[in-house]
Amino acid sequence: MRGLWRRRATVRARAAAVATLVVATALAAGAAGLLLTLNRSLVRGHDDADRARLRDLATMVEANAVPRVVPVPGDDDVAQVVESSGRVRAASEKVLGQPRLTSFEPNGSDPAVRTVLWTSGGESEKYRIWALRVPAATDGERNLVIYVGSSVETVQEAVTTVQGALVTGLPALVALAAAGTWLVVGRALRPVEAIRAEVADITGDIGGRRVPVPLARDEIAQLASTMNDMLDRLHAAAERERRFVADAAHELQSPLAAFRTHLEVALAHPDTADWPSTADELLDGSRQMERLVRDLLFLARTENRRSQPGRDAMNLLDLDDVVMAEAARLRSLGRVAVDVSGVSAAPVHGRRDEVARLARNLLENAERHARSTVTVTVRTTGTAAVFVVADDGPGVPPEDRERIFDRFTRLDTARTRGTGTGLGLAIAKEIAQRHGATIQLDDADHDLRDVDIDVEAAVAVEVDGGVTPARCVGGRGARFVVCFPLPAMPGAAACAAGG
Repeated sequence: MRGLWRRRATVRARAAAVATLVVATALAAGAAGLLLTLNRSLVRGHDDADRARLRDLATMVEANAVPRVVPVPGDDDVAQVVESSGRVRAASEKVLGQPRLTSFEPNGSDPAVRTVLWTSGGESEKYRIWALRVPAATDGERNLVIYVGSSVETVQEAVTTVQGALVTGLPALVALAAAGTWLVVGRALRPVEAIRAEVADITGDIGGRRVPVPLARDEIAQLASTMNDMLDRLHAAAERERRFVADAAHELQSPLAAFRTHLEVALAHPDTADWPSTADELLDGSRQMERLVRDLLFLARTENRRSQPGRDAMNLLDLDDVVMAEAARLRSLGRVAVDVSGVSAAPVHGRRDEVARLARNLLENAERHARSTVTVTVRTTGTAAVFVVADDGPGVPPEDRERIFDRFTRLDTARTRGTGTGLGLAIAKEIAQRHGATIQLDDADHDLRDVDIDVEAAVAVEVDGGVTPARCVGGRGARFVVCFPLPAMPGAAACAAGG
């Protein structure tokens, strides 16, 4: 039953129920404490008054000045002076002519108290009787016992009156607390319901749909702001996915259309078709498509893994060895000269296959656009391992240096020669970010072989969310600078700052 209540009851109902239970428990405990305190206080007051009268009457007995009718302050108060034989020597008016109130006597000289049931006129009442033994005033007479008491019915009546008021008032207070909690919690949860309704209404494209943010700067407002941030990220991710799918479809459609055209032309004129040439063209196209698909699969795998790979997934590797292996592969093609004289030892943490792919993409990009030479530099500074790839090609205009790292970007400039997929630099940037590194594009000097790469000028420094471009040292070519944090450094921020 309790589990069913937890599953079906709303937050508002549960909060009101818990608050009502807490208030009811607190009020009940307070009422019980109040009644107990009131009873003790009234009894203590009666006891103090009875002990005072007891001392006064003892003084009168010792002075042998006790009247036959002992004066008492109230109608429910009683007093007796009893001899050791049991004869009542003096008494208050209410018990005048009555036998002794009780048979108990104090053992010593200190007063003692008992609660007794005294019957008079057919009615029984509880009395709280104080007794004190005093010596007789005349010689030869035994000690006397003085009894002073008052009815406890007055105490019980007062306690009963207060109890009746509490029994009537406490349920009203509990009901008021329940109603107040219900209203307050309902008002507090109203923005949550508005957020829920807005989110529930978003079924397809998020677009500009956002949840309302309450004016109060409380936890619900923080929840709404967090929800809107999440919707912004989801919208951005959906836009990236749509652009990715559209660009991929467009890039795949072009080689497929070329395949179909070549085959249709060859089949239309089978006698005159140059089948070896057609096969070579189709093979080149299939290689381009294979590379495109491979790049798309890599980006798809890393799309949801934006953070750095865990330390257990990264190994300590020699960046210079990886770069030299990729440079040797590029040199074997024989189209451009590859200068690796500036490569020196540089240890980094990373995944060898990904770092090799980054180097391969940068080298192939430089090879496609270089006129004659690609220059490769690897060196360490005090805080960074810097990998630089420069070519002597037409360079990249400053306004396109950020855009060139976007997917499927092809510049409408002289730097468009080659058969790249438009994904190489995007993949290089993705790998650099996954390894806590930075990548920056700069101009290269026209005579790269005679120029010492200025690392401090090449590395971009991130300041207040902006990027300060590296110093341009020439007007031709392009230079890509990748800055890895050294194994002892905590991350790329220190790397960039120290470059």
